[in-house]
Amino acid sequence: MSTDLPETPRRAPSSQQGQTVAVAENTAAIGGTVSVTIDGQTLKVPLGTTILDAARRIGVKIPTLCNHPDLCVAGVCRICSVEVEGQRTLQAACAYPVTSPITVYTHTRKVRMARRHIVDLMLSEHYGHCYACGRNNNCELQTLAKEYGVDFFRFGHPEKPAHAIDHSSYSVVRDNNKCVLCRRCVRTCIDLQDVGTIEVLGRGRTSHVSTFLEKPLGSVVCINCGQCINRCPTGALRANDPTDEVWEAIHDPRKHVVIQTAPSPRAAIGECFGQPAGTALTFELNTALRMCGFDQVFDTNFSADLTILEEGTELLLRLKKALVDKEPAAFPQFTSCSPGWVKYLEHFYPEYIPNLSTAKSPQQMFGAVIKTYYAEKQGIDPKDIVTVALMPCSAKKFECNRPEMDDSGFKDVDYGLTTRELAKMISETGLDLPRLPKSDFDAPFGTATGSGVIFGATGGVMEAALRTVIELVVGVKVEDLFEHADIKPVRGFEGVKYAEIPVPSVGPVPAILAPLFPSWDFLKGATLKVAVAHGTANAKAVMEDIKRGGPFSQCHFIEFMGCPGGCIGGGGQPIPTSPEIRKARAQAIYAEDSAYAVRKSHENPDVLKVYAEFLTEGPCGHRSHKLLHTHYTERGRYIE
Repeated sequence: MSTDLPETPRRAPSSQQGQTVAVAENTAAIGGTVSVTIDGQTLKVPLGTTILDAARRIGVKIPTLCNHPDLCVAGVCRICSVEVEGQRTLQAACAYPVTSPITVYTHTRKVRMARRHIVDLMLSEHYGHCYACGRNNNCELQTLAKEYGVDFFRFGHPEKPAHAIDHSSYSVVRDNNKCVLCRRCVRTCIDLQDVGTIEVLGRGRTSHVSTFLEKPLGSVVCINCGQCINRCPTGALRANDPTDEVWEAIHDPRKHVVIQTAPSPRAAIGECFGQPAGTALTFELNTALRMCGFDQVFDTNFSADLTILEEGTELLLRLKKALVDKEPAAFPQFTSCSPGWVKYLEHFYPEYIPNLSTAKSPQQMFGAVIKTYYAEKQGIDPKDIVTVALMPCSAKKFECNRPEMDDSGFKDVDYGLTTRELAKMISETGLDLPRLPKSDFDAPFGTATGSGVIFGATGGVMEAALRTVIELVVGVKVEDLFEHADIKPVRGFEGVKYAEIPVPSVGPVPAILAPLFPSWDFLKGATLKVAVAHGTANAKAVMEDIKRGGPFSQCHFIEFMGCPGGCIGGGGQPIPTSPEIRKARAQAIYAEDSAYAVRKSHENPDVLKVYAEFLTEGPCGHRSHKLLHTHYTERGRYIE
């Protein structure tokens, strides 16, 4: 197996952390260090290290607002101002590189008063009441106001809003009345995601964050990923919250309300209740949801396993079409379970829409199955079923509201809830989630596999697909090829990962795929080339390589995730987020995977039962294609 990454254009590191590491590596090679004295403590740091990073090394706290570990240096808010001996003015610690010995003071009277006045000036243009804000008690401006003793509005306070709130998007709500012009959202959209939906318009006092031609967010090229929300320090950006409608459905005796929970929120929701990042509360959450009033609690891992069988079969069919039938087939096949990525492709690379798998995401597959198979088994009229999805992703709100997502004859998924929104619902009920007893998922969709769980981390969809495709084709246990079935070449947080999987021999075609494939002989001796990219900036690098006919154009299958880190870093996850937090959440995901007795999608008994009883033609059969897949026109719209 080869895990060497093909040569692709490299983006400059977009985060301050990445820049600092790069400087450290380069200067370490030539012994480039410099002394810095901070509040009487002297240390040596690599040449070019910022004052902020140097201070953090010795535990000296310097407040920040525009700074974020995922983003490039901006130095616009100045709340991190410090005194540098010999300098006439205060300096921004986050943007001041140490290139010669300096002495720094972080809490002199001059520094303290400057920071306080900066906070006061921000508050003078910040309209709204903290107790009515979704970021109350989790707002960086509010925290700074408390830390710097703001007890009245020294420079005044807006008496009425200056901007209309933008509710045009299914996913993101914009309230510029709370914006402090830190530009985190702009840097997130341009640098981290490479989309560029928003920018700072105007100059001086007229500066404000907006879209092209000041159009509503729902009318411009936004992929709904919500990464801007996760980095906004105030309530200027938030998800479009449907919790009132969900509560109304729960309290309506005529409605049967079911919820599916994805693995990533379960690995992160504990953070909303004071738990360390990476504390999985899967089974405590089941109890909380029943106490909130949901009639049934199902596991999205079920439909993740369903997705693997459908998407994996589709890949095999494309290979057969190309190798046996000698007909054109769109390669590489792209994964389609990340709605932010799908939207990105539709906007920026519509000519590659045929490369998308037609398989719906696990969220949408589940909705279709609930309003058909489940409704039939339970004897419930589908119009009386309300399907709710707990997802880590604000783009899932857009996805469930796409008008074509109604193959069941009804809206497949009625409401998408983010991790933050469900945490709020649980808190409203007065429940302390970590202290609740554990309980299992409800039948008939309560059995999951480790493959379904790892959908939550970048590389997880690819690993789950490979576990199934390899085993079904080669005819031996995947554990015989990869220790514990852990396909580690596709794991990790590198921006792009690449692997080659040889197929030295083939086994018999399993019964579930026998109607589609007489044998696997056409794959014998083949080498499956796969890649994984997370975050749309990395997706862009791969797509540009494919357009040039580069190495990635030779791949057979590529997993794309719209958010950094995959779903564990989704736009609906708890705030704050950082590389360390995403890593801890991923560790929780993989720990849960290793604990499952069944770790491969094609061995999920509930999934096999659905094929036996309902999708009787098997994966990619007529009924499964109608309910679980979509078709794309050249213009990117879905058709039946």
